[in-house]
Amino acid sequence: LTEDEDVQRMLRGSLLRKVKSRGVPRERLFRLQEDGVTVCFERRFGGARSPQSFSVMHIEGVREGHRSEGLRKYGAAFPERHCFTIVFKGKRKNLDLAARGEEDARHWVQGLTKLMGRLQAMSQPEKLDQYPFWIHGVLQRADRNKDNKMSFREAKSMLRMINIDMDDVYAYKLFKECDCSGNERLEGRELEEFCRRLLRRPELEELFGHYSGEDLVLSAEELQDFLRDQGEDASLRQARAIIRTYELNEKARQQDLMMLDGFMMYLLSAAGDILNQGHTKVHQDMSQPLCHYFISSSHNTYLTRNQIGGTSSTEAYVRALMAGCRCVELDCWEGSDGEPIVYHGHTLTSKILFRDVIESIRDYAFKQSPYPVILSLENHCGLEQQATMARHMRAILGDMLLTQPLEGQDSHDLPSPEQLKGKVLVKGKKLPEPWHEPRGVTSLPDPEEEEDEEDEEEEEEKLQEGSSWRVRGSSRPMVLGHHGILVVLEDHGIPAAKDALQVAPELSAVVVYCQAVPFPGLAHALLHPRPYEMSSFSERKARKLIKEAG
Repeated sequence: LTEDEDVQRMLRGSLLRKVKSRGVPRERLFRLQEDGVTVCFERRFGGARSPQSFSVMHIEGVREGHRSEGLRKYGAAFPERHCFTIVFKGKRKNLDLAARGEEDARHWVQGLTKLMGRLQAMSQPEKLDQYPFWIHGVLQRADRNKDNKMSFREAKSMLRMINIDMDDVYAYKLFKECDCSGNERLEGRELEEFCRRLLRRPELEELFGHYSGEDLVLSAEELQDFLRDQGEDASLRQARAIIRTYELNEKARQQDLMMLDGFMMYLLSAAGDILNQGHTKVHQDMSQPLCHYFISSSHNTYLTRNQIGGTSSTEAYVRALMAGCRCVELDCWEGSDGEPIVYHGHTLTSKILFRDVIESIRDYAFKQSPYPVILSLENHCGLEQQATMARHMRAILGDMLLTQPLEGQDSHDLPSPEQLKGKVLVKGKKLPEPWHEPRGVTSLPDPEEEEDEEDEEEEEEKLQEGSSWRVRGSSRPMVLGHHGILVVLEDHGIPAAKDALQVAPELSAVVVYCQAVPFPGLAHALLHPRPYEMSSFSERKARKLIKEAG
């Protein structure tokens, strides 16, 4: 890729502005390092602060234009074609950037995408070849005064560079253990030992020692024993192939021997994963009715932190969907300017526009999976803003939004995930058919009303940090198939508008297969199966029903 035009531009460097919520966006010089993996950025004219960096290995994706919450809010001064967002894996915040021109932005978006693709396509030996260059580059950038020694302050800077979030007390303890000279500086072997201790996995060392014996070298036969103990039908030939792929020491590799570092490299690779790699993609029968499946679901999806004063963000929806989540929650409340908002009601959590949430769902619903996405609406809005919600969903989602039963579908069964590929389903209350009365006259019983008090008690008992994962689905009759029964477990707030318990016809019309109803009891449900109806339970109520059912 070194001859690639986009990568060449990145190697030369570009002036990009970091767009943030606070302060004036300031230009930084961004440059790809010679290792083809590390990107450094620093003030245009230098300064006291050392250059910052990130690795292409830690990038989850690159978005063009104003497609992040940060750029939508604070990037209006920059043309959309000049802007892009780097999304990182883990907890690191997005990097919202604005280039001087469209061409520069395009080079960086395309170049980063190519480098990410190259890393993904690399074999394990090729990846291992990159690590020494990457680590050497990190150590050089952390060494602020270029004395080839590392102070504790520089060590902390290095930890930030490689995304290690470590307690300062523990980090200093490791630092002192490696500082054999006692001069508060690490160099040479001391620095190597510090890096080695950062990567230590005592449980893997113990496992290696158990199979390798006193010499702490694993032969192909001993590796085969380990693999067979893990339930793998491994031959001696396969054991030798693993050694030749993952062992770092050339001499040991030639003798079909494996050292601790090679053993750890194997266990931490995809090949050593406990997960069957064939199961990383959908391999089950997806043609059964929707209620035959457990659905990966998110509770309080909009929250990035706690449920009392945390931040609500459209980015939380993006991350949930990119993690494979197929059911997201929208806690909808009256907005002051006629626009519905999403937030955790009656708390200090920040608010985001319902419209912005739907736009994010449109853009990312099917990036990770083609199977249907369910929007679980916790509706606390009055009739007018309910109608606005329906208009936004129709206008923004278009054909993705399911508004009619599938043609030819048996009314006694739900369609399958396969049939619903690429579709967005709305879960909410549904008006009786046909609807003849004028808006505002009739209200429906709240299917969650009887659970509100229990939910509030449980909420007080165990407030959880950020978004938590729950199981949702249909309250279809208790007929146990091999996929089990789906139950909705969620919490509910207090209506904000006087007419929030009423349902606007416009919103009712987009509820098709996920109709929220009060639970009539197990006996009634068994006698009157309605697969398109769903009921919500607090965990306490669910346990009670299970106990009563024996």
